[in-house]
Amino acid sequence: MAIQSKELEFNKNDDEMRLKISALERELSKIYEGGGKKRIEKLHEQGKLSARERIDLLLDPNTKRFEVGALAGFGMYEEHGGCPSGGVVVVIGYVSGKQCIVVANDATVKAGAWFPITGKKNLRAQEIAIENKLPIIYLVDSAGVYLPLQDEIFPDKEHFGRIFRNNAVMSSMGIVQIAAVMGSCVAGGAYLPIMSDESLIVNGTGTIFLAGSYLVKAAIGETIDNETLGGAVTHTEISGVCDYKTENDQECLATIRKLMDKIGQTELAGFDRKPSVLPKEDLKKVYGILPQDRSKPYNTKELLRCLVDDSEFTEYKEDYGKSIICAYARIDGWSVGIVANQREIIKNAKGEMQFGGVIYSDSADKAARFIMNCNQKNIPLVFLQDVTGFMVGSKSEHGGIIKDGAKLVNAMSNSVVPKFTIVIGNSYGAGNYAMCGKAYDPRLIVGWPTAEIAVMSGASAAKVLLQIEVASLKAKGEEITPEREKELFNSIKSRYDEQISPYYAASRLWIDAIIDPAKTREVISIGIEMANHKKAEKPYNVGVIQT
Repeated sequence: MAIQSKELEFNKNDDEMRLKISALERELSKIYEGGGKKRIEKLHEQGKLSARERIDLLLDPNTKRFEVGALAGFGMYEEHGGCPSGGVVVVIGYVSGKQCIVVANDATVKAGAWFPITGKKNLRAQEIAIENKLPIIYLVDSAGVYLPLQDEIFPDKEHFGRIFRNNAVMSSMGIVQIAAVMGSCVAGGAYLPIMSDESLIVNGTGTIFLAGSYLVKAAIGETIDNETLGGAVTHTEISGVCDYKTENDQECLATIRKLMDKIGQTELAGFDRKPSVLPKEDLKKVYGILPQDRSKPYNTKELLRCLVDDSEFTEYKEDYGKSIICAYARIDGWSVGIVANQREIIKNAKGEMQFGGVIYSDSADKAARFIMNCNQKNIPLVFLQDVTGFMVGSKSEHGGIIKDGAKLVNAMSNSVVPKFTIVIGNSYGAGNYAMCGKAYDPRLIVGWPTAEIAVMSGASAAKVLLQIEVASLKAKGEEITPEREKELFNSIKSRYDEQISPYYAASRLWIDAIIDPAKTREVISIGIEMANHKKAEKPYNVGVIQT
């Protein structure tokens, strides 16, 4: 009976995960249409390809790719008609055999105008290029800043202007930047292609100018058409602003491929790789291992056997600090150090029960030392998050949990080997920080459809907020019946649950993507290959740590 019960639970978990993956694929299929089929057809009538068609034609066929921020803007800006994928498509892929990052404005979304999330996503793309010394290709087709929201995109440090500052910084770092003007490129945005190393422009559809013909007429009274003002002929034959004139999108993209083909190799970071070996366990077995009830325990080691090469890993300090698993392994041939929250309820050396997903002092100490060892050995780090936070209470406080937690955060924050974070389930409170949340510079951070990112769980937060709400209403003289209290609780929890959804996180770029768990190995492998383009710029040093 116990075996049947376990199989039944596994099958329920598997069904639930597959439903979540199907829901994700449905949402993505809508997003991939950008502003809709009619607007794509309108582009075709103009002789232009859509952003995704351009990327498909540019990238090497049948090679791995990873899209960053496909869900950016999800559920946001509804009063403005929405902003699918943030109005810009960002993909890490291969062009002429060279790994690079491609940024393509989606002209079907408000003519490619920049929303606040568009700026954030562009900066994320440049951050990836800078961190990994990765060539970046811009496919420009944008009407510029979306004026109704200009105050949220124009003047601040992490706003639109930061893009051009990054262009200059990347150039000084020797990071290859190629820009193709394949549509409108206006106002401040006109600086992006010209601050790149090389620029191309498509004849008849590409234009670059600081002010279009209407604004020129209004400002100085000059009557001129946009093509004469800033078209391909003007900028390749008269101004010399652009380097290459092409006759259509296809020729433009083919020219970029030729330019990328000539790029020389750079010095690699030297991360170790051997021939890839698939796990002995089926990659999709993870669907049934992860409980649909996120409060239930499970053995994280079962997940690891579905993720690492040959299902083999060498565990560091296996019998100490058991609420975090630290292990050396290979993923798609790459040597990695894994730091994962153990979700089983376990006993420590003193025979005391420890809750799964909670970080205890001994676990924090172990993980800190493991991270230092990985830096010593030049081994990339992979964090698998399913964490509810640090252990609380007098015993933990007296034992120095804050000190040990700080040691872990310090060791992780100062890591010079690349870090990759997979949010499997819970990512709550300071646990998010200690396990390399977005604020701690993972090269890539993705979530499974089961991810939840928040200060605490929806139920816990609702209980706290309910107490505050009830006390406030009682102070006003309102009588709170059990029915009214339940109604308030459900209302608060529903609102909070929406904010801990992985879609909420992905829409705001707290994570780079929501992925099918079976693609975890592929994402990590793409990330490490990307990171291997850049050696650490400084030796590993954790500074001052209390022991």
